[in-house]
Amino acid sequence: MRILIWHVHGSWTTAFVQGPHTYAVPVTPGRGPDGLGRARTFDWPASVIELPPERLRDADIDLVVLQRPHEHALVEQWLGRRPPMVYLEHNAPGGDVPGTRHPVADLPGDVPLVHVTHFNRLMWDAGSARTAVIEHGIADPGPLWTGELPHAAVVVNEPIRRGRTTGTDLLPVFAGAAPLDVFGMRTDGLAGHLGLPPARCRTRELVQRDLHREMARRRLYLHPVRWTSLGLSLLEAMHLGMPVVALATTEVAEAVPPGAGAVSNRIDVLTDAVRDFVADPLYARSAGAAARAAALARYGLTRFLDDWERLLKEVTR
Repeated sequence: MRILIWHVHGSWTTAFVQGPHTYAVPVTPGRGPDGLGRARTFDWPASVIELPPERLRDADIDLVVLQRPHEHALVEQWLGRRPPMVYLEHNAPGGDVPGTRHPVADLPGDVPLVHVTHFNRLMWDAGSARTAVIEHGIADPGPLWTGELPHAAVVVNEPIRRGRTTGTDLLPVFAGAAPLDVFGMRTDGLAGHLGLPPARCRTRELVQRDLHREMARRRLYLHPVRWTSLGLSLLEAMHLGMPVVALATTEVAEAVPPGAGAVSNRIDVLTDAVRDFVADPLYARSAGAAARAAALARYGLTRFLDDWERLLKEVTR
């Protein structure tokens, strides 16, 4: 099968393209948002091919995975027809939650809506659209945790712009419990923005394989996000064998079982957990092993690809 999918979410797509199909990703001059082409910081197989919009009409696309509302119009514009489509929603709703209506509810035709968490399906208003949940799958980076640095790793993109959504305002509180190493896109200036000494909040942007190695050197993973879908960085940290400390929001309480870390909406409980993991490497190792076992059982790549294969066959039948 030849599947058209835009490069929107690098981590999620890295898992999706491990399947048995050919994946066409649009590429445009300048590699803008509608034509990023192949990822440069993730490892994608040769089955992911770049195609400019003018070549898509002759590309024999069998199915389209939509991820943003305007892509539906691009399909007709670039392909000149409507192949079978599914709409993948990565995010929890914003705005008037839980009354936010999903764009797929107003699309013509029967376009199934696929959520990545049960929380997201519960909170979005999809009207009469068919909905399904295919939980995340992770290409296992391996049990890389060493915890040699008594720091907390945080992964967040655009923390200054996204502010309270990603819990950026909470970082000074956690920095009082342990040094924070913040990884992600557009993290420059974060320490100054928060009024923290640079030594208490270091920021870096890395390719995925290097990111995983650097995360695994930290004693624990901190997930201070208030409102988002289930962060893939959290699941990746669990695969690495890291103990996790996270707010009990959205799907986190489902993903992190007892013994794999600390999940709470009490900041004092979370900061105490950070201190405990930093002070006790053996405790951190034990919780990290539990986190990895839970992540492999629920968010393994094979289950993820099998779930998608069943859905794709149903849609193209």
